[in-house]
This record gives sequence, C-alpha cells and structure tokens, in this order.
Amino acid sequence: MKARPGAAPRLTVLVGAAALVLSAALGVVIGTADLSVATVFRAVAAQLGAETGIDTLTRHIVVDLRAPRVAAAILTGAGLAVCGGVLQSLTGNPLADPYLLGLSSGALLGVSLSLFFGLGAAGVAGFGATSVAAFLGSLAALALVFALASARTGALPTSRLVLAGIAVGQLGSAVASGLVLASDRDAARRITEWTLGSVAGARWNSLAVTASVVAVTLAVVLWYSRDLDSFAFGERAATSLGTDVAGVRRVLYCAVSLCTAVLVAQAGIVGFVGLVVPHIARFLTGAGHLRLLPASALLGALLLVWTDVLCRSALPDRELPLGIVTAVLGVPVFVVLFRRRGGARG
Repeated sequence: MKARPGAAPRLTVLVGAAALVLSAALGVVIGTADLSVATVFRAVAAQLGAETGIDTLTRHIVVDLRAPRVAAAILTGAGLAVCGGVLQSLTGNPLADPYLLGLSSGALLGVSLSLFFGLGAAGVAGFGATSVAAFLGSLAALALVFALASARTGALPTSRLVLAGIAVGQLGSAVASGLVLASDRDAARRITEWTLGSVAGARWNSLAVTASVVAVTLAVVLWYSRDLDSFAFGERAATSLGTDVAGVRRVLYCAVSLCTAVLVAQAGIVGFVGLVVPHIARFLTGAGHLRLLPASALLGALLLVWTDVLCRSALPDRELPLGIVTAVLGVPVFVVLFRRRGGARG
C-alpha cells in the first residue's frame, strides 16, 4: 500500500514538534546544577503559586535562567532557519544565509560603536544597550543595502542586492575591526564575545518581542509560500504564473531582514543555522515551502536547543560560545550536503 502524497512531510513535522517539546523540557533539566524533572516541574508550579516547598535558588535557576535560555534558543534557531530558507529561494542561491545582506556586519558595527563610546547599560523593551545597538546597526546596514541596490524603477534585482550586501558587509566589518583595535581591552573582549553568539543573557521581557517578531515573520512567509514555490522555475516563469516578483521580493526581504536583526540583537551572530538547516529540511519534506518552512523552523529550534545544552554543560567551569559549536557541527553537515548535491548533478 502506497503512502499518501505529503504523508512523509507531515510525519516529519509532527515528529519534529514532539521532539522539540521533549528537547525543551530536557534543556531546562540539563546543566551544571543537578536538577531532576520533578524538581523542574515543582519550580514551575511554585512560580505559578501552586507549590510552596521549593527553595528560591532552584526556582531562580529554572524559571529565570534556564527556561528563558531554552526559549531564546528555540526562537533563534527557528527564526534563522526560516530566514535562510526564504533567502535561498528568493535569490536562487543555495549558499544564501540570513546574514546575506550585511546585517551581521551592521550589527557588529553597532555593538562596536556602543562599547567604544561606553554607552550606558539602559536598553529598550528588555534588551540591553548592546542588543539595541546591534539592532540599530543591522537596520542601518539594511537601509544602505536597499538604497544601493534599488533600481530606478524601485525594483530590487537579486544580483545588485547581493553585491550591495557584500560591499556593505565588508565596510561594516572593516570599521568595526578598527574600533576593536582602538578600544580598551575590556571593550575589545566584550565585542569579541558578542560576535561568537550566546543566549545566556536571555530574559522573559526581551523574549516577548523576539517571539512576536518570529511569529509574524513565519506567518508572512507562509502567506507567500506559493509565490516562493514559483521562484524555483525562474523569474520569468514566476511572472507568467501571476507572481508579482518585485513586490513579493520587497516584502519578504524586509520581513526576513527585520527578523534577523531582532535575532542578532537577542543572541549575537550564530552562523550555519540559516545556511544548513533549510537544506536538511528540503531533503526531508521536498521543496514546497508550505511544509519546508515549518520543518526548517522545527529543525533549527532543535539544533540550537541541543547546541546550547552542549555549550553550557561540556566544560565544568566555563561556557562554549554558540557560534563556535554551530560552526563545528555545521561545516561537516554542509560538506556532506554539498557532496550529495554535486553527486546528484554530476
């Protein structure tokens, strides 16, 4: 008996959702402080006022430190994976990732300026000054890329957009490097740590903003999923199928770029998630974006939850940066995917 068309992709999404729930629970349990599953549930119950026999320190570890950290990993992984998948489809470039348009370099420049000039610790909407500077730097880079890439008709040709993103990215990195060299040791260290990525500082008040942006972005890209499918046949074919190519590109470029800017502000620069995860999801679900994008979100969230668990439990006296671990895990996976793709074509 043959399986119904689409049964395997649906099963992938259902299994991924179940695995994510289990992983989130284990992510709160696992850590340097030895906690049981029962203790975690009691701490959550105490926070809700249904339990009184739990000490303040345990409740603080579970509710204020680990739970928001796991939530931040889920949101960051899901958001980066979705943004990467959309950009790969929009540009027709399998190497596209969420930082394609110079957003990471803009964020780095914003952080570098903030620390170089010693701006205060006050922030906005639960984000600290460094995170706000990263967000504003990303937006400034995006605005410059759009200004450079826009044709006289107002269209955003892919080739011009990518080239503008590369140019703005190089400029931002160069200026940020100069600021690092000119900064004192403490500021230079903090800039370097930020570039490596972390969700250790996640708190509930900032996560409300991040969750809203990721949810809206996912809703927008799913709304345009059929238009994204048409891009697989080329720009002319998409136009002949009734897709407003220029309009769709502008909306989706803005949506994924704003989402990436918020994620960079939350977690710093976390590489390879947005590049590798969409390819894995595409292998599991096919190229249809209505299933590809939710699968990418689930896989990205799973990857970053377990990466963060590894970061905070691998060494007894220190944490590993997210970006280092995602690179170590992502490069071999990318090589395997690249070889499979090359073998299929050649």
